[in-house]
Amino acid sequence: MDKYIWLIPLLPLAGFIINGVGRNSLHKSVIGFLGSFFVLVAFVLSVGAFLQVKSTGTPINVDLFTWFSIGSLKVSFAFLVDQLSALMLLIITGVGFLIHLYSIGYMKTDAGYGKFFAYLNLFVFFMLLLVLGSNYVIMFIGWEGVGLCSYLLIGFWYTNPDYADAAKKAFIMNRIGDLGFIIGIFLLINYFGSSAFADIFPKAGTAPYANIPYVVITLLLFVGAVGKSAQLPLFTWLPDAMAGPTPVSALIHAATMVTAGVYMIARSNILFTLAPVTLHVVAIVGLTTAVVGALIALTQTDIKKVLAYSTVSQLGYMFLGLGAGAFTGAFFHVLTHAFFKALLFLCAGSVIHAVSGEQDMRKMGGLKGKLPITFITMLIGTLAISGIPPFAGFFSKDEILAHAFMHSTPMYVIGVITAMFTSFYMFRMLYLTFYGKFRGTHEQEHHLHESPPTMTIPLIILAILSIAGGFIGVPESLGGHHWLEHFLAPVFQKSTALAIETPLSSSTEITLMCISVLGALIALAYAYVKYVKNAHVPVSDEEERPALVDLSYHKFYFDELYDAIIRKPLDALSVFFYKVVDQLGIDGFVNSLGKGSIEASKGLRLLQTGNVGFYIFMMVVGIISILMYMVFKV
Repeated sequence: MDKYIWLIPLLPLAGFIINGVGRNSLHKSVIGFLGSFFVLVAFVLSVGAFLQVKSTGTPINVDLFTWFSIGSLKVSFAFLVDQLSALMLLIITGVGFLIHLYSIGYMKTDAGYGKFFAYLNLFVFFMLLLVLGSNYVIMFIGWEGVGLCSYLLIGFWYTNPDYADAAKKAFIMNRIGDLGFIIGIFLLINYFGSSAFADIFPKAGTAPYANIPYVVITLLLFVGAVGKSAQLPLFTWLPDAMAGPTPVSALIHAATMVTAGVYMIARSNILFTLAPVTLHVVAIVGLTTAVVGALIALTQTDIKKVLAYSTVSQLGYMFLGLGAGAFTGAFFHVLTHAFFKALLFLCAGSVIHAVSGEQDMRKMGGLKGKLPITFITMLIGTLAISGIPPFAGFFSKDEILAHAFMHSTPMYVIGVITAMFTSFYMFRMLYLTFYGKFRGTHEQEHHLHESPPTMTIPLIILAILSIAGGFIGVPESLGGHHWLEHFLAPVFQKSTALAIETPLSSSTEITLMCISVLGALIALAYAYVKYVKNAHVPVSDEEERPALVDLSYHKFYFDELYDAIIRKPLDALSVFFYKVVDQLGIDGFVNSLGKGSIEASKGLRLLQTGNVGFYIFMMVVGIISILMYMVFKV
């Protein structure tokens, strides 16, 4: 299997090249087939790599070539497939294939069909490069590549200025985080003399590497994760990224790209374990992000915006788990979130497809009978994200909450309350969309229909995964063996050895589970009473809302705040530099030299009269002047 690893990223790259070059000449059916087929074959190879790692327990190292050498620093273009990256390969290629298949039906009428599949393939290539890299430099190439593809896909419908602005916003905010990430990589190279994981992680914390400023390095790496994984304060790009086609939302902003920050920290776990201050910062930022994202999602009326802020909140949970030392739990939630959030986004796309592009839930309702497959699968996804057993989200979320309880009781309490918010806003979305009477136009109602098989088959597969995916991590308190924890143990071995927290008793763990499930059920019931029994519909934008509701609906004015304290001062500063420093200073100095030369030449030009007699006279004057100079000099 080792000799085929390089094909896993190469196949999607080949799809990008073929579909990119032939986007205007190839038939849509060929484009859709090729784009999906290359990712499917990559998935098959990823399964083979996973089975090899699972059976042997030995990572696969593939050193393709030495990329560059500078002094003692050698950077190889090399891949690493261990337990962590093997699972990420399955997520990227598996969920990626389903989204490609879904896109065949969803994008069939779009004029940029070929370009869209080319961009999707390119994104999968860079994401695979990110998780396969055996050193931070290769990881950073993939890291920047997915940022580029995110820009291309968010702004896919670039003729709409708002969509183009959303793409630029995502690109710029990610660059802010990436600056911290690359500085952190430079520091790692400076202290360890290498960027390779195999050189850094075994040495970390050992003499003479015990006094390295791990807090500084990990905080810089965390800044990169904050940008890529949409944590406070760099989270506002993610909701705006819903401007892209719905498959983009599912692939980039649910299953893969936004989890890159979680993967990077999980990969660098020993560095963060050696910096407990950083872990505490990670936990606080994650919990704050989870709360803010959930509070905003409570009042949104755009179905994709609800899911976007839900993604922000769930990413916050993952970072809470990382900060609490639950590296396995955080990665477990990456896995389950990939299933149920991709499912929810694709279900939202199916709904939008059925109602002729409408995204406002206030203009939906009554779709339960018209879209039975979409409804059932979306119900499964909603149950999973709400943490209702035995769906996938229950196991991963409760593992994070259990570690939060060991880390800090207040954090656990806030985490449970946030989980209640999650259950409420998700069932609010479900009830507003599928229950009651249809509130759209008569024309929309006339055209209501279930999506084609190319769209519903991925929904069914993801729904099955959202049900069964959690069983890979059933805790011992519920009679399981937590297969995922044992499988990932070699990756987190050094961090586990340094852990000082006492494990919870089975009775305490079950009690915590019951509390979170009870909270989710209470929120579910309250949403049912409000939006089904009482048939409440959120007010229109023209009507007045209560102050707190209005604050949440306007996303706590984060964008307006950033606009006031960052964008406008920077605009004013740029105007100052343009008009004062550039025009008056730099340009003024250069232009004055030119004007001085011109004016001086105008005076000297008067001496060139063309009169021979005048020239003889000037020669005589010159000769006399030279003689006088020589006389007086002596």
